[in-house]
Order: sequence, then C-alpha cells, then structure tokens
Amino acid sequence: MPAEVTGAAANAGTEPKKYRPSRGPRVAPNEEPAAERARDFRPVDTGFTKADAIAEANRCLDCKKPLCMEGCPVGVHIPQFIEKIREEDWAGALETIKQDNLLPSVCGRVCPQEDQCEGKCILGRKGEPVAIGQLERMLGDMADEVGKAPEVKPKNGKKVAIVGSGPSGIACAGELAREGFDVTVFEAFFTGGGVLTYGIPEFRLPKTIVKREIDSLEQLGVHFEYNSVAGRLFTAEELFDEDGFDALYLAVGAGLPRFLNVPGENLPGVYCANEFLTRTNLMKAYDFPEYDTPIKHGKQVVVFGGGNVAMDAARTALRLGADKVTLAYRRTEAEMPARKAEIHHAKEEGIEFLELVAPIEFTAGEDGFVNAIHLQKMELGEPDDSGRRRPVPIEGETIEIPCDIAITAIGTNANPFAGPASGVEPNKWGYIDTDDNGRTSNPRVWAGGDIVTGAATVILAMGAGKKAAASIKETLLAE
Repeated sequence: MPAEVTGAAANAGTEPKKYRPSRGPRVAPNEEPAAERARDFRPVDTGFTKADAIAEANRCLDCKKPLCMEGCPVGVHIPQFIEKIREEDWAGALETIKQDNLLPSVCGRVCPQEDQCEGKCILGRKGEPVAIGQLERMLGDMADEVGKAPEVKPKNGKKVAIVGSGPSGIACAGELAREGFDVTVFEAFFTGGGVLTYGIPEFRLPKTIVKREIDSLEQLGVHFEYNSVAGRLFTAEELFDEDGFDALYLAVGAGLPRFLNVPGENLPGVYCANEFLTRTNLMKAYDFPEYDTPIKHGKQVVVFGGGNVAMDAARTALRLGADKVTLAYRRTEAEMPARKAEIHHAKEEGIEFLELVAPIEFTAGEDGFVNAIHLQKMELGEPDDSGRRRPVPIEGETIEIPCDIAITAIGTNANPFAGPASGVEPNKWGYIDTDDNGRTSNPRVWAGGDIVTGAATVILAMGAGKKAAASIKETLLAE
C-alpha cells in the first residue's frame, strides 16, 4: 500500500493525512555473502527494492529545517525526493534529484554519506540516519525505467571547453549543456569517467553505470573528444584563438602518485595503486581471460595505506586470486580515512589489518621480484596538521613479512599537465589557485576538483563543477 503523504489527498475530495514517520529500524542493505563476493567482481550490494525504499523513506522525520541538505555538496533537495518515494512517484523522485545531481547512481554508491547528508540527519543523533545514499542509488538505477532527459534550453551561442571527464568535469558539462551552452569535454583516456572508470573497482561502481551516465550527457548535447591530452595536443590559448571557445574549465584531477622513497620500491612486483587499479579497471584485468591484461596476480599481497584507494586495491587483489592480503598502515584503524563501510567490507572479505608499521625496505628473491618487506614498528605521538596522532618509529623494533605483490596507496599529487593545459601558473604544490567560484587568475579559465583542493571525494569535485558552471554562465551571458 502507498505510504501516507504530505500535501496531497489520497483521493479527490478528502483531506490529506498527516504524515507520521515510521519508528522502525533502518532497512538493511542487500549485500552478497562476503565469502562469495570476495572471489569475483560482482557488486557488493544489490541495492534497495521498491519496498525497501518505501520503508526507509517512511523513517524520514520530514524536518522543518532539513539539515541533510546542508550536508550535500551539490544541494540535492533530499526531503522532496524522499516524499516522492513515499508517494511511490518514482519518476518525480528521480526528476527531483536530477535537478541538482545528474549522477545519482554514482553518488549513491561512492559518496561518503555518513560524513555528509546522513551525517547531518536528525535521526542519526540517537540512532541510525535515513539511508539517503541507498535511496539515491536506487532512483538513479531506475533511470531506464522511469527517467526522462532533463529540459535543455535553446543554444545561446557560447562555447565552453572542459578538460577532464571525471566527476568535476562531467558535472560542469551537464550543468552548462542544460543551460544551452555548446560543451566539449577533452579526455586523455579512450573512454570517459576519469577516476570513476579507472580508479573505482567494478564491485563498488559497475562500469555500465558510468557509461550510462556519460551517454546521458551526450543526449544533452555534450561532445566528448577522447585520446586528447591537454597541454600536449593543444593549449588553452589555442582553444580560445583557433577553436573559438569562450571559456575553459580545467578538471584534470590529482592523479600523480606519491611514493614511499625507500630501497627496493622499483622492484618488479611493487605497484602504485594508480597503476594497479587502472590496469584492473580500465584495462579489465578483472575479466581475465576475456581480456589478457598484463598484471601480476600475487598470492601474498601487502597494501600500504588506510584510505579508500588502499581498501580498493586490497579488495581487488583478493578478487584477482590472492591467498592472503594484508593492509599495512602506520597508524591504527581509528585514524584510517577510509569510509567505515569500506573498512567493514574489507574485514568481512578476509583482508588482514596490520597496524602501526611503516615500510623501510623491499627485498627481492632469486627471480628478481619482490619477495619480502621490512617494516618499522610505530607508535602514536602528538597530533599532526591533519588532527590525527603522528606515527613515531619505535627504535630498534622491525619485522619482516613475505609478499610477491606490494601496492602503495599513500595519496596523490597534482596532475603535471595542469599548467600547460590552462595557461595558468600552478602554485608551488602544482595545484591551481581559484576563487570560491573556481575562477583562476586568467579571466577565461576556471578550475575545480582535485586539481584545486587536492585529492578529495567524488561529490566535492561535482560540487566544484556545479559552482564553476554557474560562474561561467553568469560571466559569459553578461558579455
């Protein structure tokens, strides 16, 4: 039966019923058994059913001041789409989300809702917040069933170039295309999505979902130019002077890996997470032997790091056939920046956590490949700039563990193509400085996402793209 609704009568000529939230528990996710999913790349969570969604929507308190919206970097009208779910108006609910977020299937899967919209939910103060991410994901996945293309305004004669088809670039592209701009996205890879495609594993974000979202942008009129390396094939000035673009949005990300700089790091079998995940995701090593991608399938794998990328690398290595995967971190689990859900899933699947250690040397076996790692034991000292307690070496205490694959996932730096692509001088760290709306020192160039903030989340990058699109629109239409 449909849930009681606010603002509309159940039948003509009757008064609307007053909405009363359910007192039931949060609807549990529909997760595949850990032992089974850990050996292939099936999605961890199959998502809510319609019945699940209605039950969860009925938990919403329908707050007069919805704090959940304050936690959303792109400003999705969360109470409104939840009300549409209660009414079983699936098309209306999806349309409500897409007014502010063109990628609900993506965001519902990979956004850290616990720190954003759900983190602000009033229900979470004394219990479990509404599962906003699950609701958003479910609606996004219904696009083929109930979705329709957003309204596009007539062409306004202005051309905008966007460099990078990751979250920030495509968010900016979608917003501008809806406003009647002629938008071209230049992407260095042979396919779109950026980190959504090459960085996030299939079991967290199926590539069919990313392709569908890219296809939906093309339906809005966005043109994609692949295999186009900005700063090598063209510069910002060439885009303006020769190709007639009126503005440029730089969304090249921060994909340059950081390294440990310890002896043996260049040994065969030692990967950075960027390479390991790109080979697996973009080059489809997960679909062997259909795709014979060159990647070593280790049996004893050690991953260094404590963020989401480290979790992705560890869980990917397990699915590629490892007998044992150890995640080594120089702090403790309490300080790990990864999402709690990712840590939970990794543990469920059998990833072993080794805390308070830091690598000091990789050694090779007779075949020249890495076969062991020497680790320095650590303890936690005073907090550093991040607010987390700083790891301090314990003098004289080291251990050695065997491995045939080692993966470093300790962060990334600015993409070195940022300067040549934009005509804007990067700051001393290689990032691009902008104002609050993404505008750079060059009045025709905007930038956003990780190339401005450093490595952050998908939704924050999308928020930057939306802000920049609004600024570009205001600037160009005022000319």
